[in-house]
Amino acid sequence: MTAPTLRAVLSQRILICVFTGFSSGLPLYLLFNLLPAWLKTEGLSLRTIGIFALIQFPYTWKFLWAPLLDRYALPWLGRRRGWMAVLHLALLGTIAWLGYLSPKEDLMLVVVLTASLAFLSASLDVVLDAFRRNLLRDVEQELGNTTHVVAYRVAGLVPGSLSLILSDWLPWSQVFVITAMFMLPGLLMTLMVSEPLASLKAPKTLRDAIVEPFREFMTRHGWQPALYFLAFVLFYKLGDSLCSALATPFYMEMGFTRTQIGLVAKHAGLWPSVIGVSLGGLLMVKIGLYRALWVFGFLQAITTLGFVILAKMEPADADAMRLWVLGGVISFETLAAGLGTAALVSFVARTTHPTYVATQFALLTSLAAVPRTFVNASAGWLVEDLGLGWINFFWLCFVLAIPGMLLLLKVAPWNGTPPTTPTEDSPTK
Repeated sequence: MTAPTLRAVLSQRILICVFTGFSSGLPLYLLFNLLPAWLKTEGLSLRTIGIFALIQFPYTWKFLWAPLLDRYALPWLGRRRGWMAVLHLALLGTIAWLGYLSPKEDLMLVVVLTASLAFLSASLDVVLDAFRRNLLRDVEQELGNTTHVVAYRVAGLVPGSLSLILSDWLPWSQVFVITAMFMLPGLLMTLMVSEPLASLKAPKTLRDAIVEPFREFMTRHGWQPALYFLAFVLFYKLGDSLCSALATPFYMEMGFTRTQIGLVAKHAGLWPSVIGVSLGGLLMVKIGLYRALWVFGFLQAITTLGFVILAKMEPADADAMRLWVLGGVISFETLAAGLGTAALVSFVARTTHPTYVATQFALLTSLAAVPRTFVNASAGWLVEDLGLGWINFFWLCFVLAIPGMLLLLKVAPWNGTPPTTPTEDSPTK
């Protein structure tokens, strides 16, 4: 490990990325893992639970209001930190309130609150991504973004494991309040750190905040390469995202209890993800970002097929063996998915311009969220109404991973070199 890389690993800025990742991941994994389990225990159908993925639409449209967050600052804490503090508090209150409702009796209010939760979470992502991009030096980008993704996935352990286990022993209202309290570390970090110097320079007008990020991005890359780039961001995690859309209901239909899911499935996914993504960050530095996108993308696609093996097992099979298979499948899939996410986030970060980082980052991560929102909403329909069943569904997820890999030929050839991260004074074409 070179001296600059070692200094980057030990940097205080890398530690801050732990908190940004945790705060970013917790609300999203609540929508992914805890919400479907809550809805299923309350008697809602798989089709209805699948449609609930549509409430995540703010993740795909956050670039529309990102210019406002880029242009305007609240009158306290600074351009990024003011928004970070307010959004942390709003998320904490919304999550806590959600548990006091009944999905059957208060369905519309549940929809409104979960959609609000997604909006607040997507907005926090915009600010945290911009804050992190302004905070990290060039030599720290890969490791900082990898640390963010590791913490992002660790955050999934709260709604995906701890909260599920608690739901077997406590009423849902208490479960959601306890889950909400895990937004506090990010709030405390926000109050303790300083505003990055790079974030002090805001667009001068709202027009600059809206128009210039898109003009700068398209002219810097050229129209055709830019369109290939956008398509790649859209398709790279398509199969992986659909695969996990109904993971918790799938485990429950396979006969696993919520406690087993919490203890085995979620823990089996945590440590391989943490270790794998951490090593993945170092591997990106070693072999280069483009080659990492190829290797991680292949692993991300092939590990989807582990769910086919799990779906073929009968509930009558030995419980111990089924738990081992469950743990192994989840371990490899989450490891590969984490690696793919880390590489994609680093790829996106390298292409954003510091002056317009909130809007450009939001646009690109919004594209990555499109499959998670709209395609994932069809998961329940594919399994139940179309009659694919779980086995064919997971084969379909594998096939949908192929387009993103083919686009690598255009945007990140194996022997290619990533472009230098643009600076505030970088010229455009």
